[in-house]
Amino acid sequence: MENTAQLLEDSLLRIWNDRDAQRRLEIMKDVYATDIAFYESNDSPAFVGHQAINELIGRLQAQWPDGFKFELLLPGRVNHNIQEIRWRLGVPGDSPVATGTDIATIADGKISALYLFLDIK
Repeated sequence: MENTAQLLEDSLLRIWNDRDAQRRLEIMKDVYATDIAFYESNDSPAFVGHQAINELIGRLQAQWPDGFKFELLLPGRVNHNIQEIRWRLGVPGDSPVATGTDIATIADGKISALYLFLDIK
């Protein structure tokens, strides 16, 4: 059994930080299940599949200044098929504009569901 949260770290640092939509889609094939569901909030339906998540990332990144990126606050943790990471978003070295936690369920070696818990400031 994998004892690191590498998939979830790859999701955040390699997919969500990448501003190239085509490259994100390629990385998603190795990290996300084809039918992955991303739950952004309890008030909205899930984004399902690589394309839907890729389009969401593109829309969000279009609102962010250059230099914005996700960084880990702590190393990721794993408990069987669940991975968790805490992160910050903003310009490295500046105060973050957001912090949060991502929780992922893993099935067949890929993230099958991803849940965002955004800290309220």
